[in-house]
Amino acid sequence: MSTASARDEQLDARVACGLRDEALAVIPDYCAAGLWQGLAQEARAQWAKGEFRKAGVGRAARRQVRPELRSDRLHWIDPAEALGAQRTWLERMEALRARLNRELYLGLFDFEAQLALYPPGAFYATHLDRFQDSSRRVVSTLLYLNDTWQPHHGGLLRLYLERADAEPWRDVEPIGGTFVAFLAAQLPHQVLPATRERWSVAGWFRSRA
Repeated sequence: MSTASARDEQLDARVACGLRDEALAVIPDYCAAGLWQGLAQEARAQWAKGEFRKAGVGRAARRQVRPELRSDRLHWIDPAEALGAQRTWLERMEALRARLNRELYLGLFDFEAQLALYPPGAFYATHLDRFQDSSRRVVSTLLYLNDTWQPHHGGLLRLYLERADAEPWRDVEPIGGTFVAFLAAQLPHQVLPATRERWSVAGWFRSRA
């Protein structure tokens, strides 16, 4: 086993442990800087091409753009077309999916991912990562793509550990390379406004049904 793969195994073990014990794992420096910086570069290139759209709530026919609830922009990653850093990231998440199934018996079937941009002042109100008409999303993931992020930039991810909009909560700064995974049905969360652009890759491990 290479040094890099041994490190990946150790970090994925920490993710599995966090999900098992606390329904949450926060791992700084989860991947090499070259990977998350490559993802950031690709995301900005796709943004410049006009490939992002306003985020909505709900899905399919129920999807609505509700700027009073969320004001980010997103671009779904197509696994059939993903190249470069996006392809590498999907492969990394496939390895994590196998690990979580092996250790936690979660029945994770596939993974979907999107690039997300929060322009300055954008936010996402408190929510759960499951649709009302589907329980397929089991584990939510985030990888942050922001270089030289400072506390005064804001943009915290706030995870409510017991009930929505009430203490206790855990705040996570969107520092480049930080990875977050949590059980989608258990932890309400919100994204607080930032004073600069805030980039990430959001993803969900899903069950078959």
